Amino acid sequence: MTQIEEARNGTISAEVRIVAQKEGLDPALVRQGIAEGTIVITKNNLHAVKNICGIGKHLKTKVNANLGTSEDSPDIKEEIEKLKVAIDAGADTIMDLSVGDKITEMLESIIKESTVPLGTVPLYEVATNVLKRGSISDMRWRDIEPVLERQAEAGVDFFTIHAGVTKRIVEYLKKRERILDVVSRGGSFLVDWIVKNGRENPLYTHFDRILEIAKKFDITLSLGDGMRPGAVKDAGDSAQIQELIVLGQLANRARESGVQAMIEGPGHVPIDQIEYNVALEKTLCGGAPFYVLGPLVTDVAPGYDHIAGAIGGAIAASCGADFLCYVTASEHLRLPDKEDIKEGVIASRIAAHAADIAKGVTGSMDWDNALSRARKYRDWKGQFSLAIDPQKPKKYRTTSKPKSSDVCSMCNEFCPIKRGEESLKK
Repeated sequence: MTQIEEARNGTISAEVRIVAQKEGLDPALVRQGIAEGTIVITKNNLHAVKNICGIGKHLKTKVNANLGTSEDSPDIKEEIEKLKVAIDAGADTIMDLSVGDKITEMLESIIKESTVPLGTVPLYEVATNVLKRGSISDMRWRDIEPVLERQAEAGVDFFTIHAGVTKRIVEYLKKRERILDVVSRGGSFLVDWIVKNGRENPLYTHFDRILEIAKKFDITLSLGDGMRPGAVKDAGDSAQIQELIVLGQLANRARESGVQAMIEGPGHVPIDQIEYNVALEKTLCGGAPFYVLGPLVTDVAPGYDHIAGAIGGAIAASCGADFLCYVTASEHLRLPDKEDIKEGVIASRIAAHAADIAKGVTGSMDWDNALSRARKYRDWKGQFSLAIDPQKPKKYRTTSKPKSSDVCSMCNEFCPIKRGEESLKK
């Protein structure tokens, strides 16, 4: 049985117990969330995941890091190094978004090396294969099904499936209301296919078969946002909202079939619309975990989009989003390098943790209290060990030259913490 089927039968699985222990929660609460579809545990039943991950209501906000090979950067060893950087920085999950000739080798390597749950977009492998013989418009279901089965058998824990890009929604795009028509890679493949073939999205028409494959391996479906806005002006338009309605319907079908599902959310959203977007997803999708890219709150920060994404991520998660897909400084510009990946993960983790404090997630404030006490007593080693990134503050400290080891070089003898401590002792 799948996790959701076991939960509905009242069974507390080994995975539920692990998640509950990590989160400091009653296992019965986690089981109930899985049964209701407000929590998912991303684990293929063939994949021995070392760090099992729960995503959803009452749980800590999780962070995903994307990586993968491309035609311009086909070095698998380099991507495996990036994988290790992302996990060391605290990523809860990894998505392999590889395209190109080495896509199969990359997947095999990353499944072997990853200690956290792994997600893919199977459509990328399908497109890579189809383009060898022609164009995306030549894609057929017989090209898609074997890839789903092969990746499932390889142990992939969650699939992004762009089944919500329908013919009707493509008609909204044709009205040209957007600045940026499509920024989702998977979404663009399907828009192209629908326009050129004049037929319905095969991922939508064959959704029941996708559910059969997912159920067999207990793969979580991450229902992709092919119509996510790529400009803040485009947020909340007809294409985005209509797709979200379809995703809610598909999520319900998945749960009824015994398959876990979460919903992917918008990319570029003004700050004042984030709360509405989260509330709308929770309403239309029956409380399914919400997996958001950023969201990025402005379009004018190339080179700093990890900051724009962290701002939006903190707000979204504080309003109820459950899962943040990191954004790197190189977003929109190039494939991220190892430093981009580390900074992207850290930025998203800061956003996630800040939101967890606001949501009152169990144990979140305890971490901050511990670091604040270390800061009070100028316990530098304690501060480093508790920091979200221990290396950077340690580097700053060791490269500065304060007059005393008891203070920092910003205030030196004027340290307000030390002065206040001494004054109050008197």
